[in-house]
Amino acid sequence: MEHTLTGKTALVTAAANGIGRASAEAMAARGARVIATDIDGAAVEALAQTHPNMTGYQLDVLDGSAVESLIASIPPVNILLNCAGWVHDGTILDCDEAVWDRSFDLNAKAIFRITKAVLPGMLDAGSGSVINIASIVSSEKGAPRRFAYGASKAAIVGMTKSIAADFVKDGIRCNAICPGTVQSPSLNDRLSATGDFDKALAAFKDRQPMGRLGRPEEIAEVVCYLAGDLSAFTTGQAFAIDGGWSN
Repeated sequence: MEHTLTGKTALVTAAANGIGRASAEAMAARGARVIATDIDGAAVEALAQTHPNMTGYQLDVLDGSAVESLIASIPPVNILLNCAGWVHDGTILDCDEAVWDRSFDLNAKAIFRITKAVLPGMLDAGSGSVINIASIVSSEKGAPRRFAYGASKAAIVGMTKSIAADFVKDGIRCNAICPGTVQSPSLNDRLSATGDFDKALAAFKDRQPMGRLGRPEEIAEVVCYLAGDLSAFTTGQAFAIDGGWSN
């Protein structure tokens, strides 16, 4: 069985940068028709111009009407990669209700919203793969100053297992990927916000047993595996890709 995604349509959220972009490019390279979405529409439109089997759409995953309109306007989706997310830095004492709500709206509710919109088409087809980007900082592991983030990412793991259990007999698979710290523009922004980029970067690397950060392409390879037929017997799992941090 070849590791190909030819004939499949993949929808990717937060595809402009980082894991979302690397995954969109990797699935397109394997033959999937990729619908790359991001709140930065210009960025995904530019990305799509570099891949003949990719199209880019502006999408705010917090806008339920926009999500429904997009799903109604595109072909049935065989692969859904939920990649949008937000990291809040702080303990429970730093977390007010606005921070809590934003963490859950973007990290968890958006996945609920988009997956619910996509699932009927997958059920009609009798097959589909939903892949959720959670985090090792979730139900898998705690980390300092990641209270709201960890709680919302734990919700993703719970949703993943529930969707997998509910639709396992309908040909639908749902899995989560739990990355450790991965290089990305958003990470660079957070490191810069500390006031000492190099010191913050060194601290992130020091907590990794491998002594380095992950690369988006390393996560994208697992996305492609879960998207394809080689993983047809895999569902309801949370895959840690964290350089040994959770060992």
